[in-house]
Amino acid sequence: MIKSRYKAFADNTLFALNIFIIVLLLAGDHLSIPRWLQPIGRMHPLILHFPIVLLMLALLMEFFRFRSSFKDEKFYQDFTSMLWLSGAMLSALTAIMGLFLSREPGYDGVDVQWHRWFGVGIVFISSMIYIFRTDTWYDAGMAKKASVVMALFLVLGGHLGADVTHGDNFIFAPVMSPKGPTVPIDQAYVYRDVVQPIFEEKCVSCHNDNKMKGSLMLTDEKSILKGGKDGKIIVPGQPQVSLLLERIHMPEDEKKHMPPAGKPQLTAAEQTVLYQWIKKNADFKAKVIDLPTSDSLRMAAASFLKPAATTEEKFDFAAADEKTIKKLNNNYRVINQLAEGSPALSVDVYNRALYSPKVLEELSPIKKQIVSLNLDRMPVKDAELKTIAQFENLRELNLNSSDITSANLNTLSSLKYLRSLSLAGIKLPATAFSQLRSFKSLKELVLWNTGTSASDLAKLQAANKNVNIIGGFKDNGKPMKLVPPEFRNTAFVFKQPVTLVITDPIKGTEIRYTTDGKDPDSVNSLIYKPGIAIGDNTVIKAKAFKAGWYGSDMVTNSFYKNTMWPDSCALVKPVNERYQADGAHTLIDGDLGGMNFGNNKWLGTQQDMEFMLYFKKPVSPRTLTLNCLKAINSQIFLPTEIQVWGGADAQHMKAIGRLKTAEQKKGEPDIVLPLNCKLNLSSPINCIRVVAKPIYKLPDWHPAKGKPSWVFVDEVFVN
Repeated sequence: MIKSRYKAFADNTLFALNIFIIVLLLAGDHLSIPRWLQPIGRMHPLILHFPIVLLMLALLMEFFRFRSSFKDEKFYQDFTSMLWLSGAMLSALTAIMGLFLSREPGYDGVDVQWHRWFGVGIVFISSMIYIFRTDTWYDAGMAKKASVVMALFLVLGGHLGADVTHGDNFIFAPVMSPKGPTVPIDQAYVYRDVVQPIFEEKCVSCHNDNKMKGSLMLTDEKSILKGGKDGKIIVPGQPQVSLLLERIHMPEDEKKHMPPAGKPQLTAAEQTVLYQWIKKNADFKAKVIDLPTSDSLRMAAASFLKPAATTEEKFDFAAADEKTIKKLNNNYRVINQLAEGSPALSVDVYNRALYSPKVLEELSPIKKQIVSLNLDRMPVKDAELKTIAQFENLRELNLNSSDITSANLNTLSSLKYLRSLSLAGIKLPATAFSQLRSFKSLKELVLWNTGTSASDLAKLQAANKNVNIIGGFKDNGKPMKLVPPEFRNTAFVFKQPVTLVITDPIKGTEIRYTTDGKDPDSVNSLIYKPGIAIGDNTVIKAKAFKAGWYGSDMVTNSFYKNTMWPDSCALVKPVNERYQADGAHTLIDGDLGGMNFGNNKWLGTQQDMEFMLYFKKPVSPRTLTLNCLKAINSQIFLPTEIQVWGGADAQHMKAIGRLKTAEQKKGEPDIVLPLNCKLNLSSPINCIRVVAKPIYKLPDWHPAKGKPSWVFVDEVFVN
């Protein structure tokens, strides 16, 4: 089948490839692969399937080669010989590529070493079978033994290759690892039983001791805290600047997005767990049960765990519709399943600026399934207690630092299953507690910082022996960290000057703030006092201080003046379909997007963002402000230039403003920044056209060099 002159060339080529492989093996760590050869090494996963198929077919035909019906069939013998030759040559090329690839950073470990030797073994064995299969000593028994050995090497080499690429025990994991939660919540640790399994399923295949992409391992505490070549991947207590979360939330088609496109992505529940874990200082030793029952991390972790073995509660109501739950989950409310397979739900409302009674009313379709409701620091008023009382199966309710009074607490007495009620930070007179007699199932009552004296708490505890009254913390002489202050303003976009409202749940604290971009300190920064007015675009940074306590974490909020609201807005060019939010209306709805560009509140594009603003009555603005996001590692940069045109209508416009931004550099922090463009008008106008230009080619230092940057805008303000 193969002409003699071609056969000789092929035989010599196969021999040369085997010698080259031996040279590469002997060179070992002394081998340095030049950059121009690295793409060849990275083709290893691309072509390895071809020799596998050829060799599997060859060994199958070799096993039956000496049967009487095939022994004297020339085509069968020649075809089998050609399969062995083709398979051996392709496996040799694949092995060479693999040896090149293994010299790159991140390919260390036992699995890589064993995969290397089995791969090289496949080349040598297939080459020897091809060379010696026509010798007289090579009989039927030898053919069967050679086929079995080749099959064994292919299986083991493939298994180890899958482990290197996809993670430990990739092939047999589905049948060897039980699905679903196996650890009861009362025995579970946050990292070991919730966070680590997420890493193992979605991340460890590329970040283990055998394959360390980016010099990063996610297999143990030390490696996770160490980070990789790009630095630390988590900053305990600061999820907003943690590289891990930044990579997870990148667009999936971006090179730095993790996990890479084509691999299983993290679910919304898994992303929530990682966010809350980092926010809680990434504690590797914390038990889930030690977290407060209304804690966001505990509620997020609960859906990955079994209910406590001794306290598992049976519910007599059906599960809610999954589509309804998904629809109700949004950027101010998180709904989690209490435990795997349970119909019970926990609800966590967390965005104070977006809170309204409607937030609770929208939960009506799942009111029977809600057993835990967290309204911590929300401006809930007495009127909303009637809505809460409709959640007939509620077991736990957190109203800490809300705006309710004691007048209507008995509205909640109809909740016959209510076991835990938290009222910390609410001023309550001693007379309010007479209403507690009507709460038949109550087992825990949190009254910290309610203004209730120690003697009144003692009397209350004596009168309610079946209820655990929690009145505060016991001073052990060690300083504690203050709770961060809270912005109590209901809106952050204003037409008329607004009064700054900041509070702190701890008595006697001193709140200090800045408006110049500096972090507040306990000595030089301004002291907050009620009545401070804000009349222009302002960024407020605030911290709480108190003698004998550690200062709180800093909180930041931006206030935006907008005196000339457009009557309508239209996009001249479409934005990216993934970041189109509510279309052009997004720019004039007064709803700020925050730091999360994936929350459906931002417009994003990689081309010029161009839109029109229309006013029914003529206006004479002096500034136009675009509220933009900068997250350099996510390829989101401030616009390089903003151009503004104005006129009586869209057909008669002239340039009225232009702003060029400073060069943006590597390592700059993520920030939401208002860009103010001064306008120069000769007469009132009814129409404004705005163009925000991206960086058309990112600099060489950026991982996406040569590609355009993203521009993200959530609001436009005209003053």
